[in-house]
Amino acid sequence: MRKAIWMIVVLLDMATTAWSEDFDADFDGRTLRLDYIMAGDHEHQDIYLEQTYVTPQWAGRRTRLGEVLLRGNGQITLRRHGTDEVLYVHTFSTLFQEWLATEEATQVRRAFQASYNVPMPRQKVDVTVTLTDFHNHVTATLTHTVDPHDILIRALADNGIPHHYVWKGQTLDKPAKATDQQGRRNFLPTEGALDGEPDIQHCIDLAILAEGYTEGQMGKFYADCQRVVDALFAHEPFTSLKSRFNVVAVAAPSQGSGPSVPHLGRWNQTPARTHYDTFYSDRYLMSQDMHRIYDLLSGVPFEHIIVLVNSDTYGGGGIYNQLNVTTSDHPTFRQVLVHEFGHGYAGLGDEYFYDDSYETMYPADTEPWEPNLTTLVDFPSKWADLVPKGTPVPTPPAKITNYRTARTEKEIRLLNEATQRVGVFEGGGYQSKGVYRPAQECRMKVNEVEDFCPVCSRAIRRITDFYTNQ
Repeated sequence: MRKAIWMIVVLLDMATTAWSEDFDADFDGRTLRLDYIMAGDHEHQDIYLEQTYVTPQWAGRRTRLGEVLLRGNGQITLRRHGTDEVLYVHTFSTLFQEWLATEEATQVRRAFQASYNVPMPRQKVDVTVTLTDFHNHVTATLTHTVDPHDILIRALADNGIPHHYVWKGQTLDKPAKATDQQGRRNFLPTEGALDGEPDIQHCIDLAILAEGYTEGQMGKFYADCQRVVDALFAHEPFTSLKSRFNVVAVAAPSQGSGPSVPHLGRWNQTPARTHYDTFYSDRYLMSQDMHRIYDLLSGVPFEHIIVLVNSDTYGGGGIYNQLNVTTSDHPTFRQVLVHEFGHGYAGLGDEYFYDDSYETMYPADTEPWEPNLTTLVDFPSKWADLVPKGTPVPTPPAKITNYRTARTEKEIRLLNEATQRVGVFEGGGYQSKGVYRPAQECRMKVNEVEDFCPVCSRAIRRITDFYTNQ
């Protein structure tokens, strides 16, 4: 049995914990990078600190430092040294925890890398990292002290890898000073947004890393990055939120063109070391080399990462607050990109189901942390306020044409209406029974759907507000 050290809900009960909100008093404006190794098997997991680094700029939030919007499957907390005062909290999920749900995790112990950026403290801090299982029990924890004056914190500067901003939501010479009726900053698109220094304090900083592009293919890489921007911001609510993002393309070259495909015996020398066949699933395209990826991005401020793989084969993946991977040239590039970014950025869960998982990821006695899935354990905390009065639970699906066969204007209209109809539809999180999703069809369920449902759209807006309304 996995040892439940403590309930994560207790760790996240900030009502009984004091925290600081004076960023400049506690942090110096640089980034402290923490590299960890997470290792173990189905029965036991451990966390180890590997290395600490410092980079010149902090790109993350500067307010709401002790708050948690989504729980994720892990948490990193900075406390004032020797006290319980919380200075900063960050939540995440990991590839390691996904692997723990596979059969292989019952047979062998493995190690995975993880890296996290936190604001550089001015004084000593105690850092606590926790991992949780599918019942929200903490299964591994590590606490260590970081002294910002430690001479072995390695300083990283620009690594020399070329980078180019393909979109700047705000620039320092064109700040968005207007506010709405609630006094929040009103982000309006700026004319000539690519001119001037990017405003990393008031925008979400997204880095796109080249994977499988040779030196001679960097023109294609930059063009593909523009396609990423066009695809992402073609979808609401991202369209309306475009001015809250900066997007930088990082042109790390590969020795050869294309990705690694183990089932074809192909292993290419690529910067991020992604490969298909992750967990022996031929279309799962991910990287386990998070430390290397952070090395490649050390020359730019970033909060979220898309590894863009130069391939026309379907594949990708997205892990909340860790990594998004997608291919550049598959016909469903646009759909897969937006779907995976929904995972990595907004913590949205998969709404499809095959009933083929080795382990149940959404047990009946636990409410999922993902905002678009529920087991009805605590449905009022999810989208109950958006469900029309009198809607049955579970909500019966409407009889509509399959997205793959819809042709007429009427069929498409009915399909779009079904996407925007909020209910409690059974099936989601890879399970046909016991897990419920908010819409019959959604961008997080099938590639053929262009739009996010109202619940997923609200989740994206909420997390964007959390990071940018300062």
